[in-house]
Amino acid sequence: MRSELPRSLPETMKTIEIYTQPFCPYCARAVNLLTKKGVTFKEIDAPGGTPAREEARARSGGRSTVPQIFIGDQHIGGSDDLAALERAGKLDALLAA
Repeated sequence: MRSELPRSLPETMKTIEIYTQPFCPYCARAVNLLTKKGVTFKEIDAPGGTPAREEARARSGGRSTVPQIFIGDQHIGGSDDLAALERAGKLDALLAA
């Protein structure tokens, strides 16, 4: 079981938080993309029924799936949303702003 794992890379970027759960391929995909980007992020273990999952649901406006990704105070969404930002060329600007 993973716990909160800060990934330490460049400090100049916004705070990035990602709520995940074990054995989630979408979580792994999002974590891999953020890792490839070389950004620092906090991975929060949030399996169903836990306080962390409820926190993710509240912060995301009711979304109950993982991952839920936040860059600064902005809710990005899930893995597909993160990948869409990358494909559109908009992710780097969000990370660096």
